[in-house]
Amino acid sequence: MSDEIRELRVSNDAAKDPEELQRRIADDGYLFFKRLIDPERMWELRREMMSALQRAGWLVAGTDPMDGIADINMRFTEGDNEYSAGYSQVYRLENFHRSAHWPEYLEIVEKMAGAPVMPHPQKVARVWFPKYTEHTTPKHQDFVHFQGSFNNITCWAPIGDCPIELGGLAVIPESHKVNRVLDHHFSLGAGALVVDETEHEDINPVWHATDYEAGDALFFPMLTIHQALPNYTEDKLRLSLDNRYMIVGENVAEHMLTPHEPSQLAWEDIYPGWQHDDLKYYWKAYDNPVVARDTSYREKGMLEAIELARAGNEDAVFALRRSAKNEPESVAPEVLAVLDELGVAVEN
Repeated sequence: MSDEIRELRVSNDAAKDPEELQRRIADDGYLFFKRLIDPERMWELRREMMSALQRAGWLVAGTDPMDGIADINMRFTEGDNEYSAGYSQVYRLENFHRSAHWPEYLEIVEKMAGAPVMPHPQKVARVWFPKYTEHTTPKHQDFVHFQGSFNNITCWAPIGDCPIELGGLAVIPESHKVNRVLDHHFSLGAGALVVDETEHEDINPVWHATDYEAGDALFFPMLTIHQALPNYTEDKLRLSLDNRYMIVGENVAEHMLTPHEPSQLAWEDIYPGWQHDDLKYYWKAYDNPVVARDTSYREKGMLEAIELARAGNEDAVFALRRSAKNEPESVAPEVLAVLDELGVAVEN
């Protein structure tokens, strides 16, 4: 462990005590459990998901998919059309979607929430290439991306062992106590928005993480500041679950009822081939108010990227060029205008 990163507090001792779990997440802004899931079940999921990524060409041919040996020539990230080509193979897997419904996760979230909960339909897998650190998910609060309710809970879980150098998740304890959405700014990393925790006097910017093992799980609410750590390995792909749970009857943002955008899939593309029907459109059985997505966070980040690009910021230029390449029909005219001003060619 780095001297700058402290160990997460383990809460296995309170797993059967709802009041203590509620007290800890209210105090610390997270709950961490060692091997909440049987590691063997997580290893089975890893084999299925990594095998799909190997078929997509993201792992070195002929290697054991369990080792996750990445083909460095295939380094892509969320926002690239090429990322969608591989990610969609994982996103079609029934067991990937089913993992968010594992009873161990649901029981813990219901205890900490003190109410019945529902997994968001939009399940998320994070697939992170080595030696791509500039695109690492930056410091942020989840509410700017997933919205709906401050009471929503994120569950992050490594699919396999995930030591610090592979790039697990880090959180700032008690940062949720700001009780507000902080200003986020343009970032090149996944999600495209970053918060500077050092700008806020009511936040103690001390990061906590650990060397995660298969079966571990980290839970936190929408306002806790967190980030992915860089994948500093030579050739290992980092694979993790990144799902959200809501209290039944509270607001859900409309985009959370759709597949994760980087998959570029609709539910009709995902369900064929599933062996069971119980999770198909399961959320329609709940009477949860659906609210419109607040696009102001994205729009603010894009406007900042435009101004930074005009000032010569290379990350901003890269982000605008990627947006124009991957979304030619919907990219903002302002993006095309600034790229034209800078003489930046857009690939087809």
